[in-house]
Amino acid sequence: MEWFTADGYWLSRLIFQRALAAVYLVAFLTAALQFRALIGERGMLPVPEFLRRTDWRSAPGLFRLHYSDRCFAATAWSGCAIAVALLIGADAYLPLWAAMVLWALPWALYLSIVQVGQTWYGFGWESLLLETGFLAVFLGNGHTSPPVLVLWLLRWVLFRVEFGAGLIKIRGDSCWRNLTCLYFHHETQPMPGPLSWFFHRLPRPLHRAEAAANHVTQLLVPVLLFTPQPVASVAAGLMVVTQLWLVLSGNFAWLNWLTIVLALSAVDWSVFAGPPPALTAPPLWYDVVVLAVSALVVFLSYRPARNLVSRRQVMNRSFDPLHLVNTYGAFGSVSRVRLEVVVEGTDERVLHDGTRWQEYGFRGKPGDPRRLPRQFAPYHLRLDWLMWFAALSPAYARPWFGPFVERLLENDRDTLRLLRHNPFPGAPPTHVRARVYHYRYTTWRELRATGRWWHRSYVREFMPPVSLGPSRTGPARRS
Repeated sequence: MEWFTADGYWLSRLIFQRALAAVYLVAFLTAALQFRALIGERGMLPVPEFLRRTDWRSAPGLFRLHYSDRCFAATAWSGCAIAVALLIGADAYLPLWAAMVLWALPWALYLSIVQVGQTWYGFGWESLLLETGFLAVFLGNGHTSPPVLVLWLLRWVLFRVEFGAGLIKIRGDSCWRNLTCLYFHHETQPMPGPLSWFFHRLPRPLHRAEAAANHVTQLLVPVLLFTPQPVASVAAGLMVVTQLWLVLSGNFAWLNWLTIVLALSAVDWSVFAGPPPALTAPPLWYDVVVLAVSALVVFLSYRPARNLVSRRQVMNRSFDPLHLVNTYGAFGSVSRVRLEVVVEGTDERVLHDGTRWQEYGFRGKPGDPRRLPRQFAPYHLRLDWLMWFAALSPAYARPWFGPFVERLLENDRDTLRLLRHNPFPGAPPTHVRARVYHYRYTTWRELRATGRWWHRSYVREFMPPVSLGPSRTGPARRS
């Protein structure tokens, strides 16, 4: 069926698949290096306890059969290995059915991880990776012509990512409608990057132009994805430029990079690549599978599409347990003030007014006012991100913050690996406390005079001093 294939998009498929494999590699590497402290058997939110509270239907996955930290590590590192194989093009050396199986493996493995990740994996880009990875299974390999239906479904994903984000802004915070949100966003975003201070200090008219350009890119340009070439390629290119701007201005894990990957699949690269290589028509069974999957995705798209036009639009929601078709969006509201939870410990046995408290350093979130934020994306610092949410809503952090503090009181090796600086390398602290501070970017004059990127001032207590008691066992208790 000639109408079923698009030979001219062979290079688009190749670029998309290799770039998606790179994102998979980052995602699995993040899971492998962080899981023990977050969701391991002795983690803050242990997977075994979660599995006892839930059933197969709500969170299907491999770990329903068996869970251990060794099993999780094997899953994550296997995902890394498969991602590397796909990155170097191993699927091109396999028959079509085997290539599809190879692409299905990272999707199944990462789905299993997300299903038990709980709060630590409650981000929209987890579902976006799963939805995109599922469609990638049916794109075929370098021996067969790319299926038109799957290419269109990838554009449908990209459309929902951008259009959903644009709608939630217009419907949400009034500062998006009056173009003032970027007066605050670069300072109050979850995890600033090394250039965020400079973005914040741009002239306000330029901030207004940024906001207006965002509306154009997210509300008007996505519609052009469904127009003929070269208009669709131009639209995708505008999205890539916008996402690169966001990459420079903050740390949003692999959200921006995965959006770029999706946009690259919509570009017609044939003008640069010349005639396509010799491609064979796909077998009938493959056509039937692609048709069935496309029909399934269209069916499952009803609720996400209805959500887009609803006045009660929600962000980052999955409507099926496999995360096949989801809703997306970000920053429906923008914080005007940056609050940070600062965690401190002391090795003094008896607390008094002159007790010396020493601060724990986090890798990504603001702490030391003299430290310029670093660039970590596409790598995802899950603990740092949730610390930002904790400052906004202490109730949000209640399930995991207490266990986090307990592990600091024990100098737990896996937990300390998530941090940049442990002020108690020799012996654990006797007490730990947490306080909320107001952070704001310094001005040019303040930066030159003090060398500080941030100015911070005390706001309130987040958690009073706690200890493990004389036996140093059992839950932390207030001092």
